[in-house]
Amino acid sequence: MGQGLGRGTRGKKGAPMQIPERMKACLLTAVNQFEIREVPVPQAGLGEVLCRVRAVAICGTDPEIAAGRHRGKGWPPRYPFILGHEWSGEVVQVGPGVTEFQAGDRVAGEAHKGCGICRNCVKGDYTLCLNYGKPETGHRHYGFTVPGANCEFNAFSIKAVKKIPDRLSYVHASLVDTAGVAFHGIRLIGITPGGTVAIFGPGPIGLCALQIARGMGAGRTIMVGRGRRLRAAQEIGADFLVDFEIEDPAQKIMDLTGGRGADEILECSGGTDAPAQSIHGVRKGGKIALLGFYEDAKISGFPLTQVALGEILIRGSRANPNVSEDVIRLFEKGILNGEKIVTHRFPLEKYEEAFQTFKGRKDGAIKVVLEP
Repeated sequence: MGQGLGRGTRGKKGAPMQIPERMKACLLTAVNQFEIREVPVPQAGLGEVLCRVRAVAICGTDPEIAAGRHRGKGWPPRYPFILGHEWSGEVVQVGPGVTEFQAGDRVAGEAHKGCGICRNCVKGDYTLCLNYGKPETGHRHYGFTVPGANCEFNAFSIKAVKKIPDRLSYVHASLVDTAGVAFHGIRLIGITPGGTVAIFGPGPIGLCALQIARGMGAGRTIMVGRGRRLRAAQEIGADFLVDFEIEDPAQKIMDLTGGRGADEILECSGGTDAPAQSIHGVRKGGKIALLGFYEDAKISGFPLTQVALGEILIRGSRANPNVSEDVIRLFEKGILNGEKIVTHRFPLEKYEEAFQTFKGRKDGAIKVVLEP
């Protein structure tokens, strides 16, 4: 992070605000080791805004990065490193060339900012940037390849922040990234109005997908999972619950649909058996979106002949490109509601407790949010 300066700016409604030179940050210092330290506050560069982080949620990839499972991807690129990519906050300083934002704006962030010049970025597919991991091209993946939001302040490209309404709390606005992942997967395969949608994995993404699918006209929703999270899906409004520890998910989906299969399946769990179960549970001509992270070496029994003969469409889905503004409107309309998803809140100083609560799903934890 760049050297911070003691500098003034204008806060919300024009009130003066003094930006400190240093801030608290939670640093990943080695594999599974965290420390709260004071570090310089960065400045907003060209096309950037400096934001005061008000809420940052722990994502399922964070424990994997902390454990060193993604070093081959450059996650993290070095130690110490600041994780955190699902965040919301307040603009406190605008950088050169910024006219779209001003101090006091309430915003929610995205993790991805593409280079803007490669073929994929020009098409709008900036989460598939061909210059991924090359900061010299302008690419940023906050909390993965460049510092994230587990801190009090950070500078973000204006391409990675969206304004949020006053009535959307910072805590629930930290779900915009999570809900965006669900929405992007749904957008890729669509929802059949009045049809049947099955969702594997009642984690934060799956529970957001459930709400969006219902809001987009799904006639019946089936949630596959277990435990407290499956009960949360029931509270949100899933029509049918399938406990995979008791029943075969594909067979149960077939039973519930009279042997036809689901019109769409959203695989949000990342489970070893879930992709194959999805294929067995979707109808002929149906569609599947894969939103999870998988251990490829453990995936087996993938029925490709069934995919071919059934003309089943399988789409990979990465992150949340071009959906944040739509997701924010879904929160405004009440189609998305974070009450059943955010279960725990901690101050940044208690990051390790929050991390272990999320990782171990303690006390029924679903989404854990830090409030710097």
